[in-house]
Amino acid sequence: MTSTVKSTWSSTRHRGAAAAALALAAALVAGCGSSSDDTADNPLSEGTSDGKTVVVGSNNFAESILLADIYGEALKAKGIKVEYKPNIGSRETTYGLLKNGSITVLPEYNGSLLAYLDPDAEQESMEAVNAAVKTKLDAKLTLLESAPAEDKDSVSINAETAAKYDLGAQSTLADLKEIAPELVIGGSPEFQTRHQGLVGLQKEYGLQFKSFKALDAGGPLTQAALTKNTVQAADIFTTDPTITKEKFVVLQDPKNLFGFANVTPLVYKSGLPQEGVDALNAVSAKLDTKTLLDLDSQVQLENKDPLDVAKEWLKSVGLG
Repeated sequence: MTSTVKSTWSSTRHRGAAAAALALAAALVAGCGSSSDDTADNPLSEGTSDGKTVVVGSNNFAESILLADIYGEALKAKGIKVEYKPNIGSRETTYGLLKNGSITVLPEYNGSLLAYLDPDAEQESMEAVNAAVKTKLDAKLTLLESAPAEDKDSVSINAETAAKYDLGAQSTLADLKEIAPELVIGGSPEFQTRHQGLVGLQKEYGLQFKSFKALDAGGPLTQAALTKNTVQAADIFTTDPTITKEKFVVLQDPKNLFGFANVTPLVYKSGLPQEGVDALNAVSAKLDTKTLLDLDSQVQLENKDPLDVAKEWLKSVGLG
C-alpha cells in the first residue's frame, strides 16, 4: 500500500552528504568531462539558447554532472547541437536559469522539485508527484518522463548485519521488525523526529530500534559508522557509491515512506525539439537505480571521466 508522505526533507538533502562528490565536481569543472568538451567558460553567463543549441546544465554535485553528460550525449546522438553548463549551483539558481531560457535541460529529482515548489505537497505515487509538479512549474517549463532510477533516503544495513540476519537486495523494511530491537540506527539528528525517519519507520513498519545515533545526513560520519559497525542500520542515499564499496544492503521501502526522487529531465519547452524530447524519454526508460549506482561508482570510486562513462553507457543501451 502506498502511503502519503510530506516531502519536506528530500528538498534540501541534494547533496549535503557528498563532500567528496562536491570536490570531484569542482575538479571536473577545472578540466575534465563535459566542462572541457564544449562548455562555456562561465556556467552562469547570461544569454538564452539561440534555438539551435540545447544548453544542458547541472547542479553542483557529481551525480548531476554525470546525468547532464548522459542527457547531452543522448541529444548529440540525434544530431542536436549541445552546450554544457555544469556545476552551476543549487536548485534556487538553476530554476531561475531555466525560466529565462539560459539553460534548456537540467537533471532533476521529481519529489525534491515538488517540495521546492510546494513545501506542503504530499506524495502518493510517482505519477501524482509529476502531475503536481507540472501544476506548479513556470509555464515555460515542463517535466519529461521520469526514470525508475531514484536517489533518495533509505535504511541500509552493513554487510555484517545482512549476513547475520540473512537479508539481501530483495529484503524490505518490514523484514527488520523482529530484529530492530537488536540494532542501532544512525542518521542526521532530524531523522530521529521526522516522519521520513524513525517516526515513520515505527508507524508504517512497526520498527523499534535498540537506540539512535545522531550523525550526519547520509554523509561521511554515517558511512563510517555503518562501515565500522558502530551502527548496524543507517540513512544512506540509494545511489551513494559507498553502497558498492562497502557492500551495504539497501532495504526496499514498499510503502514509499521516503517518498519519490525519480531522476527526471526538467526542460525549457521552446528550446528542445521533439527529437530531443524523444531522446531524453528513451534515456529515462533505460535508467534504473541499480544502473545509476553503478555509473556513480565508476565516476566517484574508479575516478573515470563522467563524459566517458556517459558515452559508454549510452552505447551499451543503444542510445549512443
